[in-house]
Amino acid sequence: MELLHTMRCGGEAGQTDHGQKPFVVNIPCAARQNPHFRTALWTGCHLQMTLVSIPVCGEVGVEMHTDTEQVIRVEEGQALVCVGSCREKLDDHCRLCPGDALFVPCGTWHNVVNIGRCPLKLSSFYGPPKHPKGTIHHTKADAEAGES
Repeated sequence: MELLHTMRCGGEAGQTDHGQKPFVVNIPCAARQNPHFRTALWTGCHLQMTLVSIPVCGEVGVEMHTDTEQVIRVEEGQALVCVGSCREKLDDHCRLCPGDALFVPCGTWHNVVNIGRCPLKLSSFYGPPKHPKGTIHHTKADAEAGES
């Protein structure tokens, strides 16, 4: 029985949630290959990793997690992150480039906006998991419908 699954560049990124078993992945490569708004790549009991693709001029949308902490890392493209203490007041802004990451504590309102000229590719880690195992949202509208 194979205990360790490995996905290198050229593999089928995001077609399967590889959680609950050891998994090796080239995250920047998997993020670049992900065509979907959100794809759960690995979901464990206490941690989840998703890949996100935001079109030019698109955004994640203003959100806040009451019981989940999050790390958002730019893998490709340019992002503007906005954070604040309430939905209507995201006063802190920062531009992120590939390799930069935003750590989001529980209860912090935040948004990520694509300010580049190509799709923004992100990896996102949630602790504990935020989305059901195997989640694939093809578009932002699919994600919004799935969360309502």
